[in-house]
Amino acid sequence: VQLQASGGGLVRAGGSLRLSCNASAGTFTSYVLSWFRETPGRERVFVAGMSRDGASRQYADSVKGRFTIGRDRLKSAVYLQMNSLKPEDTAVYFCAAGRPVYSAYAQTDLYYYWGQGTQVTVSS
Repeated sequence: VQLQASGGGLVRAGGSLRLSCNASAGTFTSYVLSWFRETPGRERVFVAGMSRDGASRQYADSVKGRFTIGRDRLKSAVYLQMNSLKPEDTAVYFCAAGRPVYSAYAQTDLYYYWGQGTQVTVSS
């Protein structure tokens, strides 16, 4: 499985960005796909996750109502649409593939594959 994240950048508070994670063939139907983020000196934390069939989605409380995870079938990618961005959303964002149960989407050790990360910086 290969994951490649892109779409990060610099944006002002209140703005939007769309991250994309290109995945190798078969990834969507075989794995839960999630986004995590990491800031210097802190552990990687869960942002959003989507089940293999796309029917179940989960979000961290800090991003509910502002971020949306989805699937772009034409591009074989999972995206993270980020609206109403805040300075505290500044982080390196990673996509990941694994097989956690719904209640364990936030557990990083249950993910087998990780993309390389893309930097998101939100200025105030």
